[in-house]
Amino acid sequence: MRFSKFLVFVSIFTLASLLYVYQQSEIFRLAYETQKRLNVYQDLFDKNTVLRYNIEKNGSLIRIGNMLSQASDFQMPDSYQLVKLGVVAEGANRNYPMVKRENFVSRLLGVRREAEARTTINP
Repeated sequence: MRFSKFLVFVSIFTLASLLYVYQQSEIFRLAYETQKRLNVYQDLFDKNTVLRYNIEKNGSLIRIGNMLSQASDFQMPDSYQLVKLGVVAEGANRNYPMVKRENFVSRLLGVRREAEARTTINP
């Protein structure tokens, strides 16, 4: 009977030891996997930062201005035209009815009218 108890004890101890070793190896495997994913994430983050910098550098107003000034077909107009916008009578244009929107902020800041841009030049 003592030999059978010894075999049961050794079997349980061996099983527990194997489970502990398996658990520790899984912890290390998952740690390596996480580290690998973190490295991939860091590489993607670095590439994203470089791309954002390139977009900001290439899309800056200074660079666009330099590109326009270097282009031979770009010309500034010789004369400028000032356009005075008058108040349109209500109901004058049925396609685009004028809606008067005035709120507390516009009254506080003194914003009275909105400007409209027209694409045609009236003589």
